[in-house]
Amino acid sequence: MRTQGTAGPEAVRLADDVVAVSDYLYDHGMTDGLPVVPPTRERVEAMLEFTDLEPDESLGIMPPGYNEARVDLLAINAVMAGCQPEYFPVIIAAVQAMLQKEFNLFGCQATTHVVAPLVIVNGPIAQELCIAGGVGCFGPGFKANATIGRALRLILMNVGGAYPGLTDKATFGSPAKFTYVIAENERESPYAPLHVERGYPADVSTVTVIGCEAPHNINDHGSRSADELLTTIASVMSTSGHNDAYLCGNPVLVLGPEHAATIARDGVGKEDIRAILFERARIPYEKFSRGNAERFKTMRPDPFATAGPGSLIPPYGKPEDLVIVVAGGPGKHSLFIPTFGDTRMVTRPIARREGTPLRSVRELVGP
Repeated sequence: MRTQGTAGPEAVRLADDVVAVSDYLYDHGMTDGLPVVPPTRERVEAMLEFTDLEPDESLGIMPPGYNEARVDLLAINAVMAGCQPEYFPVIIAAVQAMLQKEFNLFGCQATTHVVAPLVIVNGPIAQELCIAGGVGCFGPGFKANATIGRALRLILMNVGGAYPGLTDKATFGSPAKFTYVIAENERESPYAPLHVERGYPADVSTVTVIGCEAPHNINDHGSRSADELLTTIASVMSTSGHNDAYLCGNPVLVLGPEHAATIARDGVGKEDIRAILFERARIPYEKFSRGNAERFKTMRPDPFATAGPGSLIPPYGKPEDLVIVVAGGPGKHSLFIPTFGDTRMVTRPIARREGTPLRSVRELVGP
């Protein structure tokens, strides 16, 4: 494993013992504080079997430390996180997505905001790897979700150099910085999945990364129509305190399957949802403090430059900026997830070495 600023991974002789290795790496600033799996040569090589990329190949420069995101370094961190080797292609695709200019990884890594990369997996690989998208998908109990997200956080720390209080300036941090991975619940969704909206065939597996806050619950057990339900959703979105109100990012609406079914039953599609919420979630100008309203005139001239008492401010830049996915299980809940704002979502296909088996995942957690 390498420390920040060194030329490459260095072999360290330690007992293959979780406590000893975890303590050593924690003392050297290379863990998230939780125990890690010792990244032995054999375990790292097993991880590398699931990609056609060479171990010393770089996916790009990762800020804020501006180190090379080498494939072998990603594999080391994936082992430490407890990943199955089969998960590695998802990790590679997510890193490739985060390194795209429009994602603004430097901003997400170094800001005082509570942002963490939300990873949404679509396509056949989600089911093959048992990446949860149904009941409890944002929470504990799912190895793929937990370890893939944790591997990405370790990579962002150990390769990207984002250490809390040093280069990671997040005022509070976020529990989402431990792990933040879900699959879309395509099976129960009445709508086209996210990756299809993004231009990919349904049978292609993808990751989409979005720089997000933690989810905010939308509780509505009483509404019986799309119109009523969207009124509730809009009320949760219309707040002056989230970054999208002035930086115009890609806020995320996660519809629970029951809410999605109610809306779809009334013939309201995703584009309709976006148009309705863009109008109903507008924020009264009076909800912005005087100082913020003045500040936002330069940051978002349209509409703040001409706004005044009585004006209604759109909650983000334009209707199509809203990301809509279906996830979760039974229960009349949905989620609103604001973003860092100064970041755009990126979708990448997942490439897996042809012929690599999935038996170990299925044996571990079942079909």
